[in-house]
Amino acid sequence: MQLFEPIRWPDDIELLIDRLETESTERALTREERALLDVYETVPILESEDCLHEFWQSDVDHQRVIKSFDLVGATSIVDPLNASKWCGTRSQERGDYSATETDYLSSIEEELPAAMEELVELVEEFVEEELS
Repeated sequence: MQLFEPIRWPDDIELLIDRLETESTERALTREERALLDVYETVPILESEDCLHEFWQSDVDHQRVIKSFDLVGATSIVDPLNASKWCGTRSQERGDYSATETDYLSSIEEELPAAMEELVELVEEFVEEELS
């Protein structure tokens, strides 16, 4: 069950991401550039069926990604990420959660659609202020 519509990034953000991905093989990215890539690369995980569970089971640097969402101003995504941290210590299968854990995670995930809706605008503002 997907919780919300997939994010459609504006062309200028897509072009910037492509440029940064290319440049990352040639030079170290700034913290702001790395944050933008972290957010961009994490969105598909959060849009997946297993959402927060999948995030905590993935191989990403969880703390860096959370700090990246915070850096771009997406605190409404940081809160559910932090609240679901316990998922990282659970079974790799979301179906193995107890009924209480499932209900709790579902209640946390209810916060995400509104947070994801504002993400594109926050990223655009971040790019304009920090990367222009």
